[in-house]
Amino acid sequence: HGIDLAQFDFQSQEDDYLLFFGRIHPDKGAKEAIEIAKRANKKLIMAGIIQDHAYFQRHVHSQIDNNRVVYKGSVGPVERNQLLGRAVALLHPINFDEPFGLSVVETMACGTPVIAFNRGSMPEIIKHGKNGFLVKGVHEAVDQVPRLNTLSRAACRRTVEERFNVERMVDQYIDVYKEMVR
Repeated sequence: HGIDLAQFDFQSQEDDYLLFFGRIHPDKGAKEAIEIAKRANKKLIMAGIIQDHAYFQRHVHSQIDNNRVVYKGSVGPVERNQLLGRAVALLHPINFDEPFGLSVVETMACGTPVIAFNRGSMPEIIKHGKNGFLVKGVHEAVDQVPRLNTLSRAACRRTVEERFNVERMVDQYIDVYKEMVR
């Protein structure tokens, strides 16, 4: 995957909240994100479509107090940039082997590190201790929240500039096509 970096503003300063950005679905770990934020005594802002309404009602809705847990719903590009770029970190406690994780790359493009469950493609995107933390569960995620200030927001952006920009993706596709026609 490659993203257009011009659509994601780098933010050197963060506000004091964690972010969950994705579908409200058991696979994406919205319930776990709430648990992490509460145990870490941090505000959590959640944004994304409700894909599983029963899950939302059972695990998320009752936790929303518009103070410590805020649900924004689906957001457009301007608000997305602000939310991604001003968060202390994105929480990505996935419960499946996600093949990529576009929201992870978009978040790092804004300079924000990620705390993710170590599943699927996450080890290919996140370099533990450099642009985020890979964890085995809620407890380990909570333990990493105080360490977020050791990560460089500029290093998060550089990761995307070097590995996930649209120009690199296009160049690599062209290289593959050239190999195929030989």
